[in-house]
Amino acid sequence: MKTEKLTIIKVGGAVVEDDNQLERLLKDFAAIEGRKILVHGGGRRATAIASKLGIETQMVGGRRITDAAMLEVVTMVYGGLVNKTLVARLQSLGVDAIGLTGADADCIRSHRRQAAIDYGFVGDVDKVNAAKIAGFIESGTTLVMAPLTHNGEGLMLNTNADTIASEVAKAMASYGYEVTLVYCFEKTGVLRDADDDNSVIPSITRESFEQFVKDGVISGGMLPKIENALAATQAGVSQVLITHSTDLLGEHGTKIVEN
Repeated sequence: MKTEKLTIIKVGGAVVEDDNQLERLLKDFAAIEGRKILVHGGGRRATAIASKLGIETQMVGGRRITDAAMLEVVTMVYGGLVNKTLVARLQSLGVDAIGLTGADADCIRSHRRQAAIDYGFVGDVDKVNAAKIAGFIESGTTLVMAPLTHNGEGLMLNTNADTIASEVAKAMASYGYEVTLVYCFEKTGVLRDADDDNSVIPSITRESFEQFVKDGVISGGMLPKIENALAATQAGVSQVLITHSTDLLGEHGTKIVEN
């Protein structure tokens, strides 16, 4: 079993869209020692480009409905424009990066979501190929992973980037790495008051999370993010943090803990 440290950083679309925030984040990411993976979103860019193409964006509870036309857009934007731009910028910082979707090297397989709401071509993860991912990172390559997976039958599927980060972290922890998972975005952490950046909740357990949801403190897009974070801690990921994009080590963010 391996005992090497692996840092997985998930960066949200708002940071990807802000060049100043993105430049700072990529420099900080480049400075992280040891094995590392960057997982990115890009929903805002996909929405903007879809609009230019006359394709309507449909959202339900903060989740994108991905019909056939939108699947073409997200595949181009996530797997192409956003992913390869991040790879190129990391190369300029001396990071030997390679961009991947879940279909590349069969890294992540999923199935089309079955739910009361038809989300279209949205994938829920079935399997992460930890051995294949380990092969890349042990060769000294830094992976930049787009929020796209495949079903093994030739179909690409749009998959939540927070989920991909959590599933990859869980798989690599099971493979023997000491994994730190950091969700970074434009806020300083999980906030008690969305309008007060100083109201960071220092730590969240499953019990406190359920109470925060009941009290209305945590809602919307933060719900699946914390669900994914809690799932990672329960599956053996050493540290899980939700923090600002300028705080990759999580010194001032929110720690997600099992108990």
